[in-house]
Amino acid sequence: MRRENPGNNMLDRMFDPKAVAVIGASRNEGKVGRAVLENLIAASDNIDIIPINPKDKEILGLRAYPSILDVPKERNVGLAVIVIPAKLVPEAIEQCALAGVKNVVVISAGFKEAGIEGAHLERECVALCEKYGIDMVGPNCLGIIDTTSGLNASFAANMALRGNIAMMSQSGAICTVTLDWAEKNSVGFSKFVSLGNKADLDENDFLDFFYKDDDTAVIAAYLEGVKEGPEFIRVARQVTRAKPVIVVKSGRTSVGSRAVSSHTGTLAGADAAYDAAFRQSGVLRADSLTEMLDKSRAFSAYPLPSGRNIAIVTNAGGLGILTADACANAGLTITSFEEATIAELRDILPPAAGLYDPVDVLGDASADVYAHALKIVLADKNVNGVIVLVSPQAMTAVGEIAEKIVDIVRNSEKPVLCNLAGGTRVQEGEDVLHKNGIPNYPSSERAVASMYALCEYHSIRNRKYSSPGVLNVDKSIANAAIKEACATKTRTLGLESMDILSSYGIPVVDSRIAKDLPEAVRISEEIGYPVVMKIVSPDISHKTDVGGIRLNLKHADDVERAYNTMMSDVSHYMHNAQISGVQIQKMLGGGKEVIIGMNRDPQFGPLLMFGLGGTYVEFLRDVSFAVAPISIDDAKHMVTSIKTYPLIAGVRGEQPSDIGSIIDALMKVSQLSMDFPEIMEFEINPLMVMQEGKGCVAMDVRFTIDTK
Repeated sequence: MRRENPGNNMLDRMFDPKAVAVIGASRNEGKVGRAVLENLIAASDNIDIIPINPKDKEILGLRAYPSILDVPKERNVGLAVIVIPAKLVPEAIEQCALAGVKNVVVISAGFKEAGIEGAHLERECVALCEKYGIDMVGPNCLGIIDTTSGLNASFAANMALRGNIAMMSQSGAICTVTLDWAEKNSVGFSKFVSLGNKADLDENDFLDFFYKDDDTAVIAAYLEGVKEGPEFIRVARQVTRAKPVIVVKSGRTSVGSRAVSSHTGTLAGADAAYDAAFRQSGVLRADSLTEMLDKSRAFSAYPLPSGRNIAIVTNAGGLGILTADACANAGLTITSFEEATIAELRDILPPAAGLYDPVDVLGDASADVYAHALKIVLADKNVNGVIVLVSPQAMTAVGEIAEKIVDIVRNSEKPVLCNLAGGTRVQEGEDVLHKNGIPNYPSSERAVASMYALCEYHSIRNRKYSSPGVLNVDKSIANAAIKEACATKTRTLGLESMDILSSYGIPVVDSRIAKDLPEAVRISEEIGYPVVMKIVSPDISHKTDVGGIRLNLKHADDVERAYNTMMSDVSHYMHNAQISGVQIQKMLGGGKEVIIGMNRDPQFGPLLMFGLGGTYVEFLRDVSFAVAPISIDDAKHMVTSIKTYPLIAGVRGEQPSDIGSIIDALMKVSQLSMDFPEIMEFEINPLMVMQEGKGCVAMDVRFTIDTK
C-alpha cells in the first residue's frame, strides 16, 4: 500500500476510463499486446482504444501512435496498459506521467520474480509512481476487468460475466481458471484484478476500493501473502462490517525460513499468523479455490440467515443423514419444527415420509410435493435456512423440481442451498439453476460449508471490536535489559530476565541465581524448602531435554545431589553450553501449567500463543494464536478456544483455575511485544495458574533479542 489512502477517484478512472492506451500493442497473433487489444475492442463500444507502437500507424483498424506522448490530449487517456520488455517499462511510466496518465497496468514480466536485475527495475518503477502520483497494478500480471464499464484490459481468454463478486488474485493462472469456470457455471463478477507482484497497489488498496464500489457485494481473493499485515487487519475489519471477504491463502504448509528456538516459534510456522489475522479481522478463510468460489456464489445469490438453525428437505434418507452429520460437524443446528409445521407436512406427504428434520419427501416425490414441503419448512420461525437435496430416481422430474426451487428462492428471505446430487440425470436441473443465478453444489458437504459461511458472516457483520487499550507499566527495566543485551550481543535472555515480567505486572516465582553449589544451598535455605533447581544458560532452550531441571528438593543433601547430577547431565548433552549457574525457585503446587509465548511474524508483527504448558506442549499442539495488540475479547478467545480449556475451567468437581489472571497476563505480554520490537520471541513456560481468585505465577521465561 503506497499511500495511506489511495484516491478512489483515481481508481474509479482506472476501471472506468474514457480512453485506454496499449503500450506495446501488436498486430501479430499470439502476442500478448495483440490479445489485450482484441479484448479491449471486444468488451466495449464506449471506450476509446489507442494502440501505441513505434513501427505501425494502424493496428486492427485503430490509429496507432509511436508514443503515449504523441496521443492528442483531448483523447483523455485514463489508463495505460503496458506490454513491452521489462527494461523499457520505467521509461514508459515516465512518459505516461508526462502525458498526464495517472493509472497504469503493467502486464510485462521480468521484474523481481526474475532475479536481482528485475528487482532493481521494479524498484525503479515504484519510485517513478511515487514521484508522479501514478497508481500501478502489477507488474507481471494478467490485467484488470470491469464488467460495468465494459473494460477488459487483460489477456485472459474469457471476458467475465456481469455480477456482484469482485475478485483479486496474485496468480494470473488462478484468474484464467476462475474466469473459465465462471463462464461454464454462469457466475458473474463486478471487478477482476490480477495483482501480479503488487509493487504498488496491493490487496489493502483493492479491499478498500471494492468496499466503496456500489457494484460489488462480495469480495474474493487468492493471496500468497500480504505486504502490510497490520494495515490489512485494519482495512479488513472495516470492510467485513459491510461486505463478506473470502480468501484462499496458499502456502499453508511452508515453514518460516528464520530459525526459531522456542515452542512458540516451532508451533507458529508460517500460517498461524494468517489464521489469527483473518479471524481477528472478520475474513472468511477458504481451504481451496473451490471452497472460495462456492462461498462467494452463496453470498452472491442468497440473503443472510438470522441464525444457525438449518432444515433439510430430501428425497433420499441416506443423503439427508449425511447432510445432517455434516451440519453438526460444521457447527450448524438441525432444528426442531413447530407443531403446526409438522401437521402441515403430514397433510401433504405420504405416511412413510419423514416429517421431522431432515424432511424426507420420499423417492417418488413430484415437483409440486417438493415445492409444498419446502414452502412449509421455510415458513417455520425456527428455521433460518434450508438445504434441498435431490437424488435422481427414475420418476424424479429434476428439471421441474429445479424450476420450483427457482421460484421459491426468488421470493425467500432465507437462504435455500441446493444439492442436485448425481451426474447426467441432474444436468437439466443444474442448467435451470445456473441460468437463474442459483448455485448447485455437487455435494451436500459443499452446500453445508457454504451455509456455514453465510451463518458465520451474519455473526461477523454484527461483531464489535473492542480496543486493546494501553496499560500503565514500567518500561525502564525492560528497556535497560534489552539495551544491555544489544550492547553485549547477547541474543538470548533466560531466567535472569524475570524482572522484565515483574516490571509489566506479571507475578513471578520467588527465585534467585546461584553461581556455585554453596550459594545454591544458602539460597535454598533462605527461600525455604521445597525448592526447584534450573540450569541457567543462554544456549539451552528446553531444560528438561538435557536434565536441566530438578523438582521438589526438600533439604541441603537434595540440593547438593541435584546440583552435581545436573552439571554432569548438562555437560554430557551440551558440552559446549555456557553455564551461568542455577536458579533456585520456591516449589509451588496446586496449579495448572500453561504457556504464553510470542513469535514476531514478518508480515503481521507479534504473534501471541497460548496453550497448556509444561513439557508436552509441542506434542499436544493444543494452542491458540492472536496478532498483537489484542483486546480483552481476543485474550478470552485465546483461552477458551483450546480443546483442553475444560481442564482449566474445572472438570469433574475440580475448582476452576484463575482464568482472569491468564487474560490479564496475555494483555500485558501483548503490550510488552508492541513496546519492544527488539524482542523477536519469548515464552513463559510454565505460567502456573492457581485456583480462581488466587492468580498466576511465571515459573520460567526465555527471550530472544534482535541485537542488530
